[in-house]
Amino acid sequence: MATNARTNAQVMTRVTLIGAILDGLLGVFKIAIGWISQSHALIADGVHSLSDLGTDVLVILAARWSNEEPDANHPYGHARIETIATLVLGSILLAVAGGILYDSLQRMIDPSIAIDLGVAAFAITITSIVSKEGIYRYTIHYAKKLNSKLLMANAWHSRTDALSSIAVLVGLVGVSFDALWLDAVAALVVALLIAKIALGLLWDSMQELIDTALPEDQMMAIRTTAMNVPGLRDVHQIRTRTMAGKVLVDLHLQVDPRVSVSEGHEIGCWVASSIRNEFPDVSDITFHIDPEDDANIDRQAPTKLRPLRAEVRHALEQDWGSLCDIQELRLHYLRGRIDVEVLTSTHVTSAELQSASRRPWLGQISVLNSNL
Repeated sequence: MATNARTNAQVMTRVTLIGAILDGLLGVFKIAIGWISQSHALIADGVHSLSDLGTDVLVILAARWSNEEPDANHPYGHARIETIATLVLGSILLAVAGGILYDSLQRMIDPSIAIDLGVAAFAITITSIVSKEGIYRYTIHYAKKLNSKLLMANAWHSRTDALSSIAVLVGLVGVSFDALWLDAVAALVVALLIAKIALGLLWDSMQELIDTALPEDQMMAIRTTAMNVPGLRDVHQIRTRTMAGKVLVDLHLQVDPRVSVSEGHEIGCWVASSIRNEFPDVSDITFHIDPEDDANIDRQAPTKLRPLRAEVRHALEQDWGSLCDIQELRLHYLRGRIDVEVLTSTHVTSAELQSASRRPWLGQISVLNSNL
């Protein structure tokens, strides 16, 4: 697990660094050409490209910190750092969409605000579109491969530059054909598209922060996989949540109440292994072994507690001392009572023992004779 986390962090850092280098180069070229052509718009666009380096640094730091190993204060790891960083990036995307939307509305109100960047600026704008789209496709590939919403957000942050540059080109075409409104409409469409992506990222991140469960079909698929393990009678109280694309699962496993503790635990280990093999995104499984179905028991209100072994043995030695010697007791806490298997060298029947003890918690009694 630790090796995978380090590998993921390295991949995310490498992908983001490549994008950061291209952002830096684009920013410098835009500012330089804008300075030569005296284009304030292109200089502003270059500054915007350089500002993308800030979000790249955020992604690199989040990738490093979120993949650190669990510690005493963070037993589930630090993956939620990636979720918070995704929220920040989603908010930045929403702000970018708002800025483009405001600019497009201004151009609709005042058509005199036109775009004319010149030949050199036209060339750098096309270069920006191609390179930013390349960064997007490169980053989105690894975002899907690592199932990282943070990389996904950063990929779309790169694409916003490409989309806004496309809007600029549309505006240039509009200027050439005296259709000044075309630039405003293109910018409006781009703003709405970016806003839709940003809201989707924000929604998914917030759902993750409040521990929203997996969709019902995925829950049923996990249950089906578990039920294929021999010896398992039922699965209930399945609870799931996600952390930075990884899934955490809690579930109750019902087994035969007469099996040993170690056999019940081994069945649970097989269930956990089967789920992990079938669902690679599952990173943590906590299972609880049940001897009977407790799905309808209120987990908040404690059930009536039955006595533990020491008290049970003491009580039964008092009740049965004159009838048999108790060599060993096997206790089964079922149906609100305690079923008892007693190993003894004395010839005695279950009915005799049952009549000799009226303990309210005593259930069925089975006698095992050690002399047989």
